[in-house]
Amino acid sequence: MIRWLLRAVVAAGLLGSAWVHYVVWQDWASETAVVGPLFLVNVVAGVVLAIAVLAWHHWLPALAAIGFGLATLGAYALSLTTGFFGVSERFTSQAEIWGVITEAVCVIFALPLLRNRESTDR
Repeated sequence: MIRWLLRAVVAAGLLGSAWVHYVVWQDWASETAVVGPLFLVNVVAGVVLAIAVLAWHHWLPALAAIGFGLATLGAYALSLTTGFFGVSERFTSQAEIWGVITEAVCVIFALPLLRNRESTDR
């Protein structure tokens, strides 16, 4: 039961991040050369990984969710500090706040799925 709850929360984090990136892509990112396509990659990857986390009871989707969250948070940290392909953020919008929350959820709640693998997770 707890593993299903963890999977559901991780999937929600992935879908939340995908939604935030889609909204931001529609708002302004579609007009940027590199970041725009990367936002769309994030949208597709978030949806695909959410499905994988729910459907495939294996440790790989959990690991991929952690990588997704860390990579997205890392790109955002770069945009806050040195800039990321010409994009500089300031952590002032609702989308930025929700993005950080959803990506942190991916990492925090997928970690227990890796640590406590059941024998059925193969």
